[in-house]
Amino acid sequence: MSKLLGNINSPQDIRKLNVSELGQLCAEVREYMIECCSKNPGHLASSLGAVELIVGTHYVYNTPYDKFVFDVGHQAYAHKILTGRREAFALMRTKEGISGFPNIFESEYDSFSVGHSSTSISAALGLAEASRVRKEGRHVIALIGDGSLTGGLAFEGLNNAGSSENDILVILNDNNHSIDNNTGGLHNHLLKVTTSGSYNRVKDHIWNSLGENGFRDFIQRWIKSIKAWLIKSYGGDIFEALGIRYFGPIDGNDIAKVVSTMQRMQKIKGPKILHCITTKGKGYTPAEKDPTTWHAPGKFNPETGERIKTAYSADRYQDVFGQTLCELADMDERVVGVTPAMASGCGMSLLANLKPERFYDVGIEEEHAVTFSAGLASGGLKPFCNIYSSFSQRAYDQIIHDVAMQKLPVVLCFDRAGLVGEDGATHHGMFDLSAYRAIPNTIISSPADEIELKNLMFTALKYDNGPFIIRYPRGTGEGAGWRKSEYKEYGIGKAEEIVRGSKIALVAIGPCVGRCIEAAGKAGDIAGVYNFRFLKPLDTDMLDFICNRYGAVITVEDGTIKGGLYGAVCEYVAAHDSRIQVKGIGVDDRFIPQARQSEQRSEFCLDTAGILSAIEVLRKKFE
Repeated sequence: MSKLLGNINSPQDIRKLNVSELGQLCAEVREYMIECCSKNPGHLASSLGAVELIVGTHYVYNTPYDKFVFDVGHQAYAHKILTGRREAFALMRTKEGISGFPNIFESEYDSFSVGHSSTSISAALGLAEASRVRKEGRHVIALIGDGSLTGGLAFEGLNNAGSSENDILVILNDNNHSIDNNTGGLHNHLLKVTTSGSYNRVKDHIWNSLGENGFRDFIQRWIKSIKAWLIKSYGGDIFEALGIRYFGPIDGNDIAKVVSTMQRMQKIKGPKILHCITTKGKGYTPAEKDPTTWHAPGKFNPETGERIKTAYSADRYQDVFGQTLCELADMDERVVGVTPAMASGCGMSLLANLKPERFYDVGIEEEHAVTFSAGLASGGLKPFCNIYSSFSQRAYDQIIHDVAMQKLPVVLCFDRAGLVGEDGATHHGMFDLSAYRAIPNTIISSPADEIELKNLMFTALKYDNGPFIIRYPRGTGEGAGWRKSEYKEYGIGKAEEIVRGSKIALVAIGPCVGRCIEAAGKAGDIAGVYNFRFLKPLDTDMLDFICNRYGAVITVEDGTIKGGLYGAVCEYVAAHDSRIQVKGIGVDDRFIPQARQSEQRSEFCLDTAGILSAIEVLRKKFE
């Protein structure tokens, strides 16, 4: 263990160091982070760039009494390492290990659990207001990246913060490479003056002496106009207009500058924002050169930067989506792609490269992505809007009000549906089937394999009577030969009999179908398998057949069983007074921590062994 880091077990230990030693500590944190992430992959580049901001915050502020809130959590690795979880960090994102994101159940230093973007300012403002009401005198700090700042929730938080007097500091971690570092005497002078204790005491004294009158209003307008002119080139005018005092920009990777600026700002009351320019991937050359790839690079050689490529057993669903979307765009000039900042992750970067004029990355704005897609559809285009399933929850109202209510033909592709593995509770796509099933005018589908994903996208292209949801899992497909398969249009709401059995019907949706086929093969002729690739509309003719033929049904779905396929089948059986027994396999009523996908599927009997076990339990009742 490095000399300084080995003695850091809490932020109190950081505060024992001299400012001159903090640079070495930052270097050691980066070295340890790279070492751990090379073997146990995570979100690396963002955390490398935020080290000085995290060290500086813990050095200046009295955490955990002072509250430190993160946005998304991709930047929080140094925070975890420095708050008593240094050894546990090596097993982060594994089963029984610590989360890859801040988690209030994990540490008192994690002031707010995060995983989705743009939440930090609103949460921090709430913490600050609670401190004010309870007269606790806490400082509250929110660290938000420039990408998260595009989210609507961030602007709502800023707008509310600007109208309050709460002591909240928003640190804007700006690692956009298109922004040059600001230097020069005027810039340095403005930063020094605006954070000066003397300046702010004099300013407050003059302000209070003016009293509540028209002259005070005149002075306020005059000061704002002069200050806005002075700092406009630095990007602070938008924050000042919202009532939030703007400071910076500063070099966020200069620990001495970060500490000295925060120490001055600590004495300034009210809402304020510190604009910090950082380098994503800072301190590790491969990550600095290619921060997009190194956002989540997988395993790699820390000495050479050579990434250890994963040998996929089949094509990934995101690659099937991306290639199919390009082919559909060739077929139909109405086809366009929309993504809220997930182009490479969802596979839409292929369309962006081939047909950039038909590709829209709207930033981290899921709600806008859906309503924007609704506008495109209303204007005669055919948008394929791809959002990770967990993130689609943010656009629930827009899906109802702006798409379904108007029967607009928006294709909503929910990537990362079901259990996602190492990202854990905040990123599982468990709720989509049950959440969207209640919305009128909506088609809900899930492919059993890559061929079905391709065909469902083709079917959705032909459907123009409302939203068409296609949800599919993270990772590799089932090995189906989708590239050479011909396009096929499915009948909307039609299920398919795969295997006919004698006593038990396995009614499955999505990739669970393949595992049901394997389990039925091992169980003998007792179990039949039915692919319900459409949850809505539900194939009631097929359900009638199943209820008349079999003695029991086992529904299998990679999501919460409350309200999903299990709920739909139970509702139908109850409404038609059928006596068939219905059992459900799926995720039960709780949030699921991080682990490998295979481990999570095993826990909920969503693997072949679990399904076979459920068959054997029912078999005994028929013997």
